[in-house]
Amino acid sequence: MPFSVLDVVALSCYVVLWVGYTEFARKRAKTTNCVARCLHQHRIHWMYEVIGRDIRVGEAALLANLERNIAFFASSTLLILAGVLTLFAQVERLESVIASIPYTEQPNHAMIQVKLSVLALIFVMAFFQFTWSMRQYGFVNVMIGACPFDNSGQNNNLLRYAEQMAIVQDRAAHSYNYGLRSYYFSIAALCWFFHPLMLIVASFVVVYTLHRREFNSKAVQAITAGQQYLESERAKRYAAKEHNRDIEHKVGAK
Repeated sequence: MPFSVLDVVALSCYVVLWVGYTEFARKRAKTTNCVARCLHQHRIHWMYEVIGRDIRVGEAALLANLERNIAFFASSTLLILAGVLTLFAQVERLESVIASIPYTEQPNHAMIQVKLSVLALIFVMAFFQFTWSMRQYGFVNVMIGACPFDNSGQNNNLLRYAEQMAIVQDRAAHSYNYGLRSYYFSIAALCWFFHPLMLIVASFVVVYTLHRREFNSKAVQAITAGQQYLESERAKRYAAKEHNRDIEHKVGAK
């Protein structure tokens, strides 16, 4: 039997931690300031500003830069996947390399193939996430191109349209984040080649690292503070426009 009890426990722990953290982060982002929640608010502010810009070269450049980053990871994922698939033809050599490392579990031919299959599956999922993210950023480009110019900032239809653009961009960012998360957990999966206990420990380390960076990092604090400043500035600008509109109305009535 290729699977030992410890391997089953380690793989189960790995899957539960990955799926559990994904679900935990998704639900907690609805009520707690984190990278995903705060950046979504920034995207809404960004799309509001897009409506008032007649020339949108800057937006095109920013979105192109985001797509380039994702394209890099998508192409890198294919190369990594090709390398993992190549290892299926070199299982015996991989066994000898693992056996030469101190304190590693005695390698098993069938078990090595199972571990390689898990690793390949991770990068297949990552590739799908990155390519879907690229497509969604393309959708945002189309929506920005279709968005009319309105300098008043009072058109409710366009404000709602801006929020929909932000939602599509937010979904693209989530797909990118899921792809990056696959890279993090692939590092933990590599530890399984040495020992199942290392897989368990590495899985907890990855979850701790992700949670700290997404919820408790200094970047989150800065993004949250920036969101508050933006909301305050938008409120001031809205009040100023309302004041000017009242003055124009009074002057016109006279």
